[in-house]
Amino acid sequence: MKQLPPALLSRLSVMMFLQYAIWGAWLPLMYPFLSRHRGFADSDIGYLFMIGGVGAIFAPFIAGHIADRFFNTEKYLAISHIVGGVLVWQLSWIENYWLFFTFAFLYSMIYSPTLALTNSLSFHHLPDRDRQFGRVRLWGTIGWIAVGIGIGQWLLHVHTPAAAPESEQLATQARGIMDAFRLSAILGVGMGLYCLTLPATPAAKEKKSYAAFDALAEVRRQPLITLFLLAVPISCIHQFYFVHTSAFLSTYQTGEGLAQMINRIFGVGGGGLMTIGQMAEIVVLAVIPLLTARFSRKALLATGVVAYGLRMFLFAYVDVLPFPEMVTLMAGIALHGLCFGCFVIVAFLVVDEQTTPAVRASAQSLFGLVVFGIGIVVGSIIAGYVGDWARIEGVMDYRRLFSAPMWGAVAVLILLAIFYPGGRVPVVEAPRTQDETE
Repeated sequence: MKQLPPALLSRLSVMMFLQYAIWGAWLPLMYPFLSRHRGFADSDIGYLFMIGGVGAIFAPFIAGHIADRFFNTEKYLAISHIVGGVLVWQLSWIENYWLFFTFAFLYSMIYSPTLALTNSLSFHHLPDRDRQFGRVRLWGTIGWIAVGIGIGQWLLHVHTPAAAPESEQLATQARGIMDAFRLSAILGVGMGLYCLTLPATPAAKEKKSYAAFDALAEVRRQPLITLFLLAVPISCIHQFYFVHTSAFLSTYQTGEGLAQMINRIFGVGGGGLMTIGQMAEIVVLAVIPLLTARFSRKALLATGVVAYGLRMFLFAYVDVLPFPEMVTLMAGIALHGLCFGCFVIVAFLVVDEQTTPAVRASAQSLFGLVVFGIGIVVGSIIAGYVGDWARIEGVMDYRRLFSAPMWGAVAVLILLAIFYPGGRVPVVEAPRTQDETE
């Protein structure tokens, strides 16, 4: 393995830390802020969450046609993050729904391309990207965890009135989430300035071939067609978790005893507690190579789907299960590691194995578009309308709310069992040339 210079590792790791800290500061907390503080309807909030998926859909075109051809990547990142920091600051004070929607849309279109560009900048400079990128990308997850716990502690110590009723505590914490947007803005501007110090990464300037149509032809085969179709409802369930969980968790963080002890570690507001999911994700990703060598792809995908359904079951029935409520909730959050690792990551492995080298990159992009674009758009809208449906006389019925994605996961599991090929599906290899067959 080629040696990775320690200075380069540190610089790229800091870049990844900031990249995901910017996002993690506010995303898990947006629902309680918009619902409890701004008073927006659940269906309207769903459309605001949808914006992230729209940005993911258009991000490849933005990054491909601007960053790849006209700007050095580090300069494009610098401009994007500084402008994005200015935009996300405005989200802290805007009260009008459509004005908030407009600024959130503009921010998504600017921020979304930077996710791929930090990856491409890392790939450009890492001597052995297959072995070394994981060490850099890990710091993105650490950034998400650190900022989530940090905001949780800030809400606990600055925006939680002592001895106040639960309703007043939740309302004050929701108002305090304004500071999460402000922190994201500060981190964004700091990231922009930091990007100016990164190694020069010039634009390629040449046109790149896009084998999307060839990839679509291969995706129509089994098992990819089943995987692509089932990825949409799974992505919807995944997004459902990010829309509603922080507000749900915060209702259990106002008590004493175990809840109070957990709050000292993770803070309040739900976002800090949700970082248990990212911690579990790190563990699962570390053992994925062992799991993929031992179990079939279908078994691993099914494990991920079961984890999605089980998490929603634990949330829906937390108040009647024979376990301490906080323990049950933390177990449900920790299942995020199996959800993401066993379904999303294994699915990308299947796409890589079941497409020929000529279209492999395009097929991966198409699957990313389904999971992080279409699924988020559809899932956010559904989560919003289900939220309206689950409210009874203005009060959220969380059993009703989380039962919907729970049964959705059961349906996906049945379809996976029926339509996804069993056993170990052969890996697709590149067709051999005439010289190779002689």
